[in-house]
Amino acid sequence: MSEYAVVNPATGEKVAEYPTFTDEEVQRSVAKAKEAHDGWSRNSTPAERAALVHRVAELHRERREELADLIVREMGKPREQALGEVDFSADIYDYYADNAERINADRPIEDLQGEGTAVIRRASLGPLLGIMPWNFPYYQVARFAGPNIINGNTILLKHAPQCPESAAAIEDIHLAAGFPEGIYQDVRLSNDQAATVIADPRVAGVSVTGSERAGSAVAEIAGRNLKKVALELGGSDPFYLFSTDDLDSVVEAAAAARLDNNGQACNAAKRFIVTADLYQDFLDKLIEAFAGVKPQDPTQQECELGPLSSAAATDRLEEQVKRAVEQGARIEVGGGRDGNYFEATVITGVTPEMDAYREELFGPVAVVYKVADEDEALALGNDVPFGLGSYVFTTDREQAERVADRIDAGMVYINLVGADSAELPFGGVKRSGTGRELGLLAADEFVNKKLVRADAWKA
Repeated sequence: MSEYAVVNPATGEKVAEYPTFTDEEVQRSVAKAKEAHDGWSRNSTPAERAALVHRVAELHRERREELADLIVREMGKPREQALGEVDFSADIYDYYADNAERINADRPIEDLQGEGTAVIRRASLGPLLGIMPWNFPYYQVARFAGPNIINGNTILLKHAPQCPESAAAIEDIHLAAGFPEGIYQDVRLSNDQAATVIADPRVAGVSVTGSERAGSAVAEIAGRNLKKVALELGGSDPFYLFSTDDLDSVVEAAAAARLDNNGQACNAAKRFIVTADLYQDFLDKLIEAFAGVKPQDPTQQECELGPLSSAAATDRLEEQVKRAVEQGARIEVGGGRDGNYFEATVITGVTPEMDAYREELFGPVAVVYKVADEDEALALGNDVPFGLGSYVFTTDREQAERVADRIDAGMVYINLVGADSAELPFGGVKRSGTGRELGLLAADEFVNKKLVRADAWKA
C-alpha cells in the first residue's frame, strides 16, 4: 500500500497515488547517486554545474503556473503565495549558480607560519539524503539541493508523502535542465527505508526539515552511523512590540507574519509579546485584522487563508486550541473549524502552566502576551525550547541592538517581516535544529574543507 498520495485538503478528495519504492529500487537509486557523484560530479567544473543550475531556475519560471497548481492541490497553499514560492525557489537556484566560483574557490590561510602555502580546498562529500516537509514543497528543496549540487554532491530527495506530484516535477526539471541521471533523484521511501539509506556507507550525510520528532529520529540514526546531519526543525517565534510610531503598520506586519502559508511556517511569528502601554490597542487591532480574514478556496486569486494541509494537521491544531481553553486561555476571535479550514484565531491569557505556552501552534493561531518591560518580554520570549527566528519592533535603535543580542534565536528581524532572501542564512538553535541553509553558510554544511599545505618550491 502506498504512503504517497495527493489528498486535496480543500475538498478531501484523493487526487493521485504514487507507489513507495521497492527495496530494489532504493538500492538502485543509491547506486546511481554514488556512480553519478564519482563520475560527472567529481569531474565537472563549478561553471558547468552552475550552468545547469541556472537552467533549473529558468524551468521553474517557465513552468510556474503548473508548479503552483500542484502545491495548491497538494497542501492548500493560496495560489498567489504558491506562485511566489516558485519564483523564490528560482531565485535561490540562481543565487548559488551565480556564486559557484566563489563558493568553490580555494581559501588561502593568510597568517601561515613558516614558508610555503596552505589553502582550504573544498571537495564534495558524495550522495546526500534530503528529507523535506510539505509546507514549502519547492522552496525547501531549492535551499538544500541548490548549494549541494554546486558543491558537487548528488541528491536523493525524500519528499513529504503528501507531495509526490511536486516532488516528481522537481526531478523532471533537473533532468530537463540537462543533469545526468543520478545527480538529483526523487525517492519515495518508507521511514524504514530512509533509515537504511542513512546507514548506507555510500551516503555521506542527511538533511531533514520537519518536526522535532522527525529530526530526533534522523539524528539518532545518523549519529549511530557517524554521518553528518543538518536539522531544520520547529519554531515558536516571538514578535516583540516595544514602541512604534505607526501601530496600524505593525499590526499589518503581525497579521502577515502569522497567517502566511495558512499559518504553517516554522519561522512564522506565533507569540506576540507587547508592552503594557501598547497591549490593548494592539490586541484590538489584531482582533479586527484577523476577523477580516476569512478562510476560502485556495485556488482563488484573492485568497489569503486557505485550508490547513490535511485533516490530521487540522485535528492537531483544534485539539491544542481546545486544550488551551480548558486550561484557562481565552479565544478573542476565531477558533472555529469547517473541514480543514481553520479560522484566524487570537488567544490571550496563556500562562507558563499551560501546554500552549511552550508548544508550537502550526496554523493561523496567534497568542498575545502583555509584559511590563523589556526584561520581562525577553524572559518570556526565551522561555521556550525553540530558537529559530524572532521579530523586534521598536523606535529605539539602541534597544533594537541590545534586544537582538539577548534573543536566543538563529535569526532576528528588526522592524520588518517576510524579509527572507536567498543570500540570508536560515536556521536556529536549541530544539529548532542545527546547521544553516540559504546564504553562503549553506554551502559549508556538506563539504570536505580539505587542508592542502605545501612547502616552498625550490627552483
